[in-house]
Amino acid sequence: MAEQRQDKGALISETRRRFEAEYLPDKSDKYDSRDVERLQQDDKWVENYLIWRHDVVDDTLKMIDESFQWRKEYTVNDLSESVLPKWLFEIGALFLHGYDKEGYKLFWFKVKHHTRDPKQQLDKKKLVAFWLEHYAKRDHGKPLTVVFDMAETGISHIDLDFVRFIVNCFTDYYPNFLTKIVIFEMPWIMNAAFKIVKGWLGPDAISMLKFTNKNDVQEYISAEYLPPHMGGTDSFKYSYPPLVDDDFQTPLCENGPITSEDEHESKEEIDADTKETGELNEAQNLNQKKMNSIEQISKSEETDKTEVKPKNAKKALTTFKGPLLHISPAEELYFGSKETGEKKCLIVLTNVTKNVVAFKVRTTAPEKYRVKPSNSSCEPGTSLDIIVSLHGGFAASLQDRFLIMAAEMDQSSGAGVPELTQFWKEVPRTKVMEHRLRCHVIESSKPSSLTLKDNAFNIPAKTNEDLHIQLTHLLQINKRLEEQMNRCLWFQQLSVVLSLLSVTVAAFCFYLAYAQRS
Repeated sequence: MAEQRQDKGALISETRRRFEAEYLPDKSDKYDSRDVERLQQDDKWVENYLIWRHDVVDDTLKMIDESFQWRKEYTVNDLSESVLPKWLFEIGALFLHGYDKEGYKLFWFKVKHHTRDPKQQLDKKKLVAFWLEHYAKRDHGKPLTVVFDMAETGISHIDLDFVRFIVNCFTDYYPNFLTKIVIFEMPWIMNAAFKIVKGWLGPDAISMLKFTNKNDVQEYISAEYLPPHMGGTDSFKYSYPPLVDDDFQTPLCENGPITSEDEHESKEEIDADTKETGELNEAQNLNQKKMNSIEQISKSEETDKTEVKPKNAKKALTTFKGPLLHISPAEELYFGSKETGEKKCLIVLTNVTKNVVAFKVRTTAPEKYRVKPSNSSCEPGTSLDIIVSLHGGFAASLQDRFLIMAAEMDQSSGAGVPELTQFWKEVPRTKVMEHRLRCHVIESSKPSSLTLKDNAFNIPAKTNEDLHIQLTHLLQINKRLEEQMNRCLWFQQLSVVLSLLSVTVAAFCFYLAYAQRS
């Protein structure tokens, strides 16, 4: 694995070096400087280009050149809702919503809402680019599944030029960004047209085409993300504004629903919430060292138990470093399967600003999860734990997502429930930091995850000394096992050599005996 990463790193370096030497001097005016800068800094982006062109650097450079020119021509980096006609969003022909069975986002093309019009073609193509760029930046280049919903379509909806543009976006401009194309109920009259589409895709991508109908579309997309006319149960109705955003909703806290942003709590509810938060903080302090055993590899200093969350006490293995909060884990929450019984997960927030940061957590599956706290604030320079737990008999799925929203508060603002409610009503969206987390289900315990057992809070806390001793002991056991495996391999190789030697000697003896008899 290490050798593969080294080889990939060498290819990335070669690609950058050759692009800068062979393409940039003559074509710098044809590229957006922001794309050139990103190419030099974003290893994953370069790697995706290499993957899409089978690690052939010459082909990769050609694709980068073409895509960069296309990105500048369509002003991809500057596309926003404000620069595109509002009616394009309102008709609902293109949008992102839901996930397939593998957890990939669905990019819907409702063909019945599309009509051919040369005057509108450029704006419609820019809308495609807007959605792709919007998602690529938001979810760090995670691939998409494209759904062509061709129900209730006819000859008047056929627009090969537009379809070709969509296909080219994935084959030529957005590397390693396509998982499959699900085509639902294609009319027989369009068979000839899609034979042409297959030619555009090329041999490598033809296998990504999935022609489906109501009977088999659920092989790729579960019923919860399919509309009723496709045999599903998704009640989602597209509307604009606002921009469709995964339908993130406020989850429930452990003792019931939290107050929405548009409602006010009574004094009794506020007092109860404050008391409950205090009890949780006390429980967290009593078990703080137990949580540290999950998150920390090395020994950390013991902290003052009177604080809500000690400063810099948490060190998770993966961290998203945002402008307001550092969030651990960076991308995925690991939940266990029903067999393992791991139903709780930990999110660690660290405030890296000099002001109080308000935050709230939303999810695409509010009926499944309990989040505590889901709407609170974090003091400057401190860390705070968010506990995410599965409710009842629900199980985590790859389609589940969490959205963490954060914004700086003024020093004069209070951090109570009424103040937070009012703050989220007034804060401009441009000042809100957002970060998304995916769910991942594991069959067995994963050491690098921040997964908590159901009885984690019932286990007595251990000192850092005990944990350090246990970790050292485990490392020693692991070392001994490696030595034993190496000895076994050595004896196995010696046995093979001796066996071959014995066979050789026996064969030689037979040969001598046979020669003497002759």
